[in-house]
This record gives sequence, structure tokens and C-alpha cells, in this order.
Amino acid sequence: MATRTPPSREPPSGAGKPGDGETTQAQEVELLKVVVTREGRQVSAQWAIHPQIKHDLLPEEWKEISELMAQVTGIVGTRFSEILSEAEPDKPGKA
Repeated sequence: MATRTPPSREPPSGAGKPGDGETTQAQEVELLKVVVTREGRQVSAQWAIHPQIKHDLLPEEWKEISELMAQVTGIVGTRFSEILSEAEPDKPGKA
């Protein structure tokens, strides 16, 4: 689930050609991503890691990251839900 920002067609001003000793524009790659979505009042938080990083991790490292990211998505999702309920409080219904 990694996204790559392709290099621009023209190097930025001051950037040289590859191999001439000057730096070139670096590519950005998403290594870790947390996404919070909502559908009505339902809020869900999910995370993703770059497939190559997952492949390179030892099983105990993957377990530790999974546990930590479960905590992160829980915190982010809960906070998002709290802010949402403050911004859009429940309207009184008609019975």
C-alpha cells in the first residue's frame, strides 16, 4: 500500500544531472500509513505498512509493530470520534 511520488520531468533549479556530483530530487515513499474514515457516526481506523518492510521484519518484530499500531489506531479513532461528537452532537429525535 505504498505510494510513490514520481520524479518531476524537469529537475528543480539548481539540481544537476545524475552523476555530476550534485544532489537530485528524492522520491517519497509511504512506509507507514494510518487512515481514519467515517460513515455517518461510524468511525474506523486502519493502518498499513510498506510490503517490503513487512517482509524484512522478524516475526517478533512484526508482532510488536502490530500491537503498537493497534494501539495507535485505537487512540486516533477514539480521538476522531470524540471530536466528531463535539462538532456534530446528537440531535434530539422525535418519538
